[in-house]
Amino acid sequence: MDRTDPPGFLAPHIPADTWNRAQAIGQPVVIVVQTTDPNAIAWRRVLVPFAIAGAVVLGGWGLVAALCALMDAAAHTATVIAGAAGPVGAGGITLKLARGKGE
Repeated sequence: MDRTDPPGFLAPHIPADTWNRAQAIGQPVVIVVQTTDPNAIAWRRVLVPFAIAGAVVLGGWGLVAALCALMDAAAHTATVIAGAAGPVGAGGITLKLARGKGE
């Protein structure tokens, strides 16, 4: 008996015995090939730009949060320096940078 495998790689899921039995008795073999709808939206084409935009937005919010933390630290540093320095004078004008605790 001459054994032949199914032609090509069209239907690797059909066992060779089933194929050969169908060929021997002349039974038709129906091969169902599922294809994608050409009018459907390719989700990868949609999701990649949204993922990039989301990363940009999150990065922007991170930058804003970092700048707020930096400005807060700078304001506290300026307050501490001004409190420790006392009054500053230039050309006869004295400016008190920070109020004392008792005032």
